[in-house]
Amino acid sequence: MWIDTHCHLDAAEFGDDPDAVALSAEQGGVSRIVIPAIARSNFNTVQALAGRQPNCVYALGIHPIYVPQAEEADLDALRCAIAGAMDDPRLVAVGEIGLDFFLPGLADGEMRDKQEFFYSEQLKIARDAGLPVLLHVRRSQDIVLKYLRRIDLPGGIAHAFNGSFQQAEEFIRLGFKLGFGGAMTFPRALQIRRLAAGVDVSALVLETDAPDISPLWLHPRRNSPEELPRIGAVLAELRGLPVEQVAEITSQNARSVLPRLT
Repeated sequence: MWIDTHCHLDAAEFGDDPDAVALSAEQGGVSRIVIPAIARSNFNTVQALAGRQPNCVYALGIHPIYVPQAEEADLDALRCAIAGAMDDPRLVAVGEIGLDFFLPGLADGEMRDKQEFFYSEQLKIARDAGLPVLLHVRRSQDIVLKYLRRIDLPGGIAHAFNGSFQQAEEFIRLGFKLGFGGAMTFPRALQIRRLAAGVDVSALVLETDAPDISPLWLHPRRNSPEELPRIGAVLAELRGLPVEQVAEITSQNARSVLPRLT
């Protein structure tokens, strides 16, 4: 069985029936789908969706791309939502949070400062709740790591990892797993494939980031959690391991870093 550690199943691209997608993924061997929130406006949506589907769990957080529209009151709302959901076993992490220094307008000046403020505050919320985090890390690895060294956390996942081997080792040292998905399936994604093949296998988890980051055979069409076993087969080929062993290892890695998955 497989675990999709990052899937935006509530996205509009899944239409009116994300439940059917979750069911199809489960029938294909995906035993868990982690649905991260992206803004205050979808906290209730991801929570309700996970509550309807036995193979779905969720995380609550404010995505860095949505920080420009966010207000400090949204951090208070997140803190209250986390506190109110701690008895819900389907809440597994704080996320999706992090830093995005790739998109225009996000990397400089006041918006960079605002991103870093929201990221730091959400790390503190996770620390206080004793929850791991799901990290968005785009052209921001070193700054993301700087805050992780300052704020003691129970670990988490660096989603869609695309840093250096040195940065990978530092995330691992701090208790994080590294998420790999559809980008790994492209032969020209040399650095990502080198990382997937060379990082200690105990640090790897699988994800789709659906509906985004479609694998080679789907690009540019919508991605889906149903694709995870085939993405896992690519990782198995890169590692020279049986597919069944990769499913077992990556699922165990996910459960170790997101202990509420069990």
